[in-house]
This record gives sequence, structure tokens and C-alpha cells, in this order.
Amino acid sequence: MRHRKSFNHLGRTSSHRKAMLSNMATSLILHKRITTTVAKAKALRGYVEPLITKSKDDTTHSRRVVFSYLNDKYAVTELFRNISGKIADRPGGYTRIIKLGKRLGDNAEMAMIELVDFNELLVTDKTKKTKSTRRRRGGGKKKAGEPATAPAVEAATDEIVEDAVVEELKEEKPEAPEDTKAKDAEKEE
Repeated sequence: MRHRKSFNHLGRTSSHRKAMLSNMATSLILHKRITTTVAKAKALRGYVEPLITKSKDDTTHSRRVVFSYLNDKYAVTELFRNISGKIADRPGGYTRIIKLGKRLGDNAEMAMIELVDFNELLVTDKTKKTKSTRRRRGGGKKKAGEPATAPAVEAATDEIVEDAVVEELKEEKPEAPEDTKAKDAEKEE
């Protein structure tokens, strides 16, 4: 029975559990993604998310509080410099747990826990806004002298323009350092 058992003790003493969660939180902050068991990932989520929330307020007090949990100055620096900037507008839910299957040795359920805003494959570009228009049946009153253009044509031209801009950005590549050395030599001659 689990009477009044509020969290998973993970089969460890209190000091061992705190040290393990501190080390796992440090690894998650530094590497942005770690693989562990599902039980440990769920326990880590409850340990690290309040620390990430505290990093939104960059004060000496919050840095000292986070350092008392992590005991690693490099992880604290990474958290307050890089991670807090990316999660500033997110109200919570900074981590994602993805189940991976069972471990071969002991058949334990494995999971990958990662920081949500640092997965390049799943993060969508926030600068690209989709045009949302409300369409209704029947049209509406047309102004005199105004050509009737279909919204689909306007959307298609917007996509063509965006594709052209993306292709131009792909074609522009920075010069390699060797090319600049050769050009500098030509200028001196």
C-alpha cells in the first residue's frame, strides 16, 4: 500500500536520492537530453522544472538557491545564460519524456528526457506566422473598381516569395578563411 507516499523514493536513501537527482539535473542542463529509466525521468522532471522556473529571475538569490540544488557552477551558468532565455515565454512544461522501450539487461522501461526548446527537429520557427483569415459563404459587398482576387492566389504568391527568400539565403554562404587569405594576398600585390 502507498499510504501518504507522495513521491517515488527510487529504492534509495534520502541522501543518495538527492545526489542522484542533482547529478541527473546537471547532466540534463549541460547536455539538453539524457537517457534513463522512466521512473527516474519522472522524478527528475519534478526536480528540475522548479529550478528552470527559478532561472527566469536572474538574481543573486535565485542563482544561490539553484546552486544549492545542483552543486555545479557550470550547470548554473548554462541554465541562467542560455536556457532561461529560450524558455522565457513558456509558462511551464520545460521537459519532455519520450519512452524508448525496455532495456536488454533487466527489462527496465527506458525513457529519454529532454528540454523542450532544445530539440531542433520538433521546434517550430516562431518568426514564421501563418496567415489566418475567416472565410464565410457568400462573399460580401464588393467595392466599385476593385478587382476580384481570390485569397488562394494571394496565399500562393506569398508562399512563392517566401520560397525565393529561403533559396537566396541558402545560396549566400560565408567565405572560407582560405579564400579571404588568398584575396588579401592579391590585394597586397
